[in-house]
Parts: sequence; C-alpha cells; structure tokens
Amino acid sequence: MAVCFNARVKSPCCSVDRKCKYSGQAVRVLPVRILTVGKKRSKGVQLLVEEYREKLRHYCNVDDIQIRSNPKNTSNEKAQIEGEDMAVMQLIRSEDWVILLDERGLDIGSEQMAELIGDAGNTGSSAISFCIGGPYGHGKHLRERANVTIRLSSMVLNHQIALVVLLEQLYRAWTILKGQKYHH
Repeated sequence: MAVCFNARVKSPCCSVDRKCKYSGQAVRVLPVRILTVGKKRSKGVQLLVEEYREKLRHYCNVDDIQIRSNPKNTSNEKAQIEGEDMAVMQLIRSEDWVILLDERGLDIGSEQMAELIGDAGNTGSSAISFCIGGPYGHGKHLRERANVTIRLSSMVLNHQIALVVLLEQLYRAWTILKGQKYHH
C-alpha cells in the first residue's frame, strides 16, 4: 500500500496499491538534516553513519546533528523531555519540512519513504529535518511542529539503531526515486 502526504496535514492523504509515484522521475532535491538526541555514538555506528552519508552524497546533502540527551542534567523525565524538546526546536528553521520519528507514527514502507521525500520537495520547504528523540521520546513543541510523524519499526529502537535504519532507508528511497536496482 502506498501513502502520499499532504503538506498541510500530519497524516496520509490517500492510500492506493501502487509503486512510488516519483519512481524514475525528477524530484526537487532538498538537503536533509538528521537531528538525533542521544549519548555519544559507538565507533561501529559512526562508521555506518559515515558509510551511508557517503552513499547519499550522490543524491542529496545530509547533515548529521547530534544533540546531547538530558541537557538540564535532571533525573526528572518530564524536565528531560522538555530540555531535549527545546534543544531540538532551536535547531529547526521555519522553512524546514519536519519529519518526526516516533513509535506511534505512521507505518510506512520503503516506497512510501521515497514518496515522502518526493512530496517534501513540493512543499516549498528548503530542507527536510528528521528528528530522532531521546530515551523518553519527543516533547510537546516538537510534536506540534512536525509536518508528519512516521515510525521505522513496530519495535522500539534506540537512537543509534534508529539513525542507521533511517540512513539506510533514505539511501533506499533515493534509489527508488532514481529507478536504480538497490531496492529490487
């Protein structure tokens, strides 16, 4: 099932069995910003991040921005979420197309991720910002600001694994958009 996204709503605007509507067509390329809340990455994860950023540079520019979890250094979960929320919101620009990654988000496949990238290029936005939350998820302001909320898996993923999965899916989405063989 394919899902297209309406720029004004945070949910799919249609559901029809078909392939990505942009496959093999020219799409407006937006730079991608990945805002990840979390602790220092392991060396193995960082190697995978660099590998996928190198692959993606043939399609789009990808900025990898790390935000320290628990910036207020508190044991209060609510205060931690609020602090992380504020830190991420300070990095989001008014012209960004914001995609929140959340376990309660829309369940999309690779074809739909490609369509999401293509649709974002038609919004008038100047960049796509993907937001990966900290251990307790996203705050209220970021949830309200997001243009769309998706999930990468039905399972909860830590921020490092979510980042690797996101980068792989972005690479897969671009190969779908370009009609290349990586996807199938």
